[in-house]
Amino acid sequence: MSQRKFLVIADDTPEFQAALRFACRRARSTGGHVALLRVIEPAVFEHWSGVREEIERQARSEAEAFLQKMAEFVIAETGAAPEFIIKNAESARQALRGVIADDPDIKILVLAAAAHGRGPGPLVASLAKEGVKWGGRKLPVTVVPGDLTDEEIADLA
Repeated sequence: MSQRKFLVIADDTPEFQAALRFACRRARSTGGHVALLRVIEPAVFEHWSGVREEIERQARSEAEAFLQKMAEFVIAETGAAPEFIIKNAESARQALRGVIADDPDIKILVLAAAAHGRGPGPLVASLAKEGVKWGGRKLPVTVVPGDLTDEEIADLA
């Protein structure tokens, strides 16, 4: 039996926390679960392949550690461990296309708009311009204001 997955891009932006809190609340209230996508952009070190491989290994190790840290929050909020997805890609949008195309259980992408008037953020802007077709299928996108408080998220989700 498939379970509804709420996909969140686990990045270093301040608004990521709002998207994650919202996805956790929705997953808990709908019986779904959270999937966290961490994108590793390629190392730009071309001179020695051994150095590039070490940089990529280090980036993967850091991504795994970051996701483990986020898992504690997700488990506390939902009662279930999140799914970890680590992708090497040129951009988050490129990674999303592949991940969404490969996993039909992903039902909703949760993004957070940039907080404090810094514009919508690059992915939200990209969606507005290019649409929401991901990897050959359409997927609902929930855009959460990045500066929502815990109480506001609890009220909305």
